[in-house]
Amino acid sequence: MAHTQLDKIYNENCLDTMARMEDNSIDLTVTSPPYDNLRTYNGYSFDFESIAKELYRVTKEGGVVVWVVGDATIKGSETGTSFRQALYFKECGFNLHDTMIWEKTGRVPTQDRYYNVIEYMFVFSKGKPKTMNFITDHKCVNGGRKQRKDSVINKGENKKGNGFFIRNEYGRRSNIWRIHIGKNKTKHPAIFPEQLANDHIISWSNEGDIVYDPFMGSGTTAKMALLNNRRYIGSELSEEYCKIAEERIYGR
Repeated sequence: MAHTQLDKIYNENCLDTMARMEDNSIDLTVTSPPYDNLRTYNGYSFDFESIAKELYRVTKEGGVVVWVVGDATIKGSETGTSFRQALYFKECGFNLHDTMIWEKTGRVPTQDRYYNVIEYMFVFSKGKPKTMNFITDHKCVNGGRKQRKDSVINKGENKKGNGFFIRNEYGRRSNIWRIHIGKNKTKHPAIFPEQLANDHIISWSNEGDIVYDPFMGSGTTAKMALLNNRRYIGSELSEEYCKIAEERIYGR
C-alpha cells in the first residue's frame, strides 16, 4: 500500500487518498456516498466519474465495491442518478454482480407517493468475486422437518430420489435486506446502520482483508471492519465527521 497507512481515516478528498494507493490493492469497498440533494454534506460535492475510475484501478481482481445509494425527487420525478451511476461503473470495467435493496424498517414519510423505505445496494465486482460468504439466516418453510427427497432433473430426465433428508432450518437470505434504521446519536446527517456495513463486510471479504470507504462519514465501515478482524482505510472531507468517526471507533 504505497504511502497509505492502514487503519486510518484521511481528512481529505478520496481522490487524493486513492492517488497514493497501488493498483489492485483493495479487497472491498463499502460506502454510501452523498447523493443528489438529499443530504446536506457541509457544502461539499464530489467528482463521481473520477472516483468510479479510481475505485476500479485500486480494487483487486475479484474484489467488490458495495455502493449504497438512492435518488432524490425533484419536481415530482425521481432523478435516476443511482442507475446512471451503476451503468457508469460498468463502463469502467466492473461487473454488476447484484442489484440489492436495503428495506428500511422505520418508515420514511413522503407526501405524494407510497412511503419510501428502500435504497439500492449495487454490488460491483472486478471479475468474479473471490469471496462470497453468504449469510444463511432466512427461515425455511418446513425447516428441521423430515422430508422425502424431491424429484430432480438430470440431463433432461426426471429421477426420483430415494429415502429422506432433514430440511435445513435456515437458508441463504435474499438480496432484499430488511434492516432497522435506528436512532442517529451522532451529528452526522446520514449515518447508515452498523448491521448493513457488517453484513456486507462478512459477505464479500475475509479476515485480514483491506476494506475501504471513500465517504467514511461517521465511521461505520471502519468500526465494523475492525470488529470483524479486517483492516480499513477511510477518506472523509469533513474534519467534523472525522472527529465523530474517531470517537465512535476508538472512544476518543
